[in-house]
Amino acid sequence: MIRVAHIFLITLLFWSCTSASKSTRTKPLIVATTSILADGIQALVGDQAEVVALMPAGVDPHLYKASVRDLDLLTQADLVVYHGLYLEGKMTEIFEKLAKQQALIDVSKGIPTDRLIRSGPESHSVDPHVWFDISLWSAALAYASQELQIWQPSWQPQLQANTQAYLQQLDSLDQRTKAQVQELVQRKQVLVTAHDAFAYFGKAYGLPVYSLQGLSTLSEPGLRDLTELIAIIQTYQVKAIFAEQTISPKALQAVARGAAEKNQVVKLAGPLYTDSLDAPNTPAGTYIGMFETNLQLIYSQLLP
Repeated sequence: MIRVAHIFLITLLFWSCTSASKSTRTKPLIVATTSILADGIQALVGDQAEVVALMPAGVDPHLYKASVRDLDLLTQADLVVYHGLYLEGKMTEIFEKLAKQQALIDVSKGIPTDRLIRSGPESHSVDPHVWFDISLWSAALAYASQELQIWQPSWQPQLQANTQAYLQQLDSLDQRTKAQVQELVQRKQVLVTAHDAFAYFGKAYGLPVYSLQGLSTLSEPGLRDLTELIAIIQTYQVKAIFAEQTISPKALQAVARGAAEKNQVVKLAGPLYTDSLDAPNTPAGTYIGMFETNLQLIYSQLLP
């Protein structure tokens, strides 16, 4: 009954919102769900559109619930761009409603399905954190660029130039990442984080990754999870474990205390940026800046 009422409310809100302001704009409005995605789309479109992130910096998209203001912003947008792969899990019904009246781009459609990481057969069990494999994020943005060119054919020359330039920047970042992580791999280091956001990073760059929580932060770690992670820390003589920007560090603090009780001192470092950028005009306020900030933190804390 509650689910039916929720769907009815979403439908009613869409009907009640107007789009009169669209005609007064000097540039199209593109709404991207997260700050990570908004940064990438802005790099592609340049000054041809206004790009707005629906979720503020520091917000966990796994837990995000759209407000009335958000619904209004989505319906006012000329284009909505989202990650897909159930990253914005609580917004699935909203996207289904939007698709009937809005232009939408699901950037995950640009990623080959055989390169996705799955934790089970269900559709929502796909790991959505593809941006931690730079080659996959490049594929997602290349697809977004193609869709943007279909949406606005007159933008094609500028979109192609911007896309080529940005993908070159990402390729350079990818090469730097491979070189630094390879040194950690050679020294038999492992990465321990709060939730399972770095599986693509580990797979792409060969670094073993362990986490306390699963793909979604909706899950709560139990005593068994803590015990198993402490055992991993002992086995690999882990020097540092990493908190995350959008997740409370309390559970990892318990892990560090548990390891100390077993005579394994481990530093709680971080936070790493996972599901969101930092605030604008900060070192981690762009995708490239976020990635480099994470990389340098991991590198510096894990080197013997």
